[in-house]
Amino acid sequence: MNRPGGDGPGHGLPTPLSASINPLPPPDPETVSPMNAQQLPGDLLRAVLHRLAPADVARAACVCRQWHAVASDRAVLEAAFRAPWGVRRVVGDPASRAFWRAASLGRYALSHTVRRGDTVPGIAVKYSVQVTDIKRFNNMMSDHGIYSRERLLIPISDPEILLGSTCYIEMDHNAKREVAVFYPEGHPTGNADSLANAAAAKKRSKQILESVRRSLHVDDGTAEYYLSVTEGDPRAAMMQFSEDLRWEQQQAGH
Repeated sequence: MNRPGGDGPGHGLPTPLSASINPLPPPDPETVSPMNAQQLPGDLLRAVLHRLAPADVARAACVCRQWHAVASDRAVLEAAFRAPWGVRRVVGDPASRAFWRAASLGRYALSHTVRRGDTVPGIAVKYSVQVTDIKRFNNMMSDHGIYSRERLLIPISDPEILLGSTCYIEMDHNAKREVAVFYPEGHPTGNADSLANAAAAKKRSKQILESVRRSLHVDDGTAEYYLSVTEGDPRAAMMQFSEDLRWEQQQAGH
């Protein structure tokens, strides 16, 4: 049965919309470009860079201006620096951003406060490190160098001590190196006044050491030794040195 007004079955029914509109041609893969690296949202880019190693973050800074800005951010640099060792936080800013690029264990050190009776071999045994490593790390020519210092930087032998820790970026002028210092007691001790007093005392000690070294015509390590055994008395140090020298001459004459 034909419907009125039509020439055949179904003629006169509304034409489907999909048939009345020309369909869009399929996209040409060569003309469709994925999201450019420069178009990543800032938060997403930051999340990506947070997962990279320091060397890769440095490379990412060369991609474009946006990447350079994010890759140079203090939080991104710190995250890449501390992630390999599980450090929770790094306090302070290094003298140069190049500090962040090498996240090796050698960038970290443990702070040991020197106490009466301490020796380099004893400290080495305590922390399971080599004597030569302690001396090299602290720029010490001999074991006697310990007597003129308030603290030693101990190379990290067991990375697990850094897990969840807070480290402080410091320039150690004795060791002549900048490191992220871990304090077993949790944080650096002392306030501004005590630090100033310590600096003044250190200056006086250095002047005394120089005077004894010149008077005895010996190296710093020997002068430090004789000052240590005479509790810092320069006159007693020179007398002790003279007695030891006289004894050595007597032994050589026998």
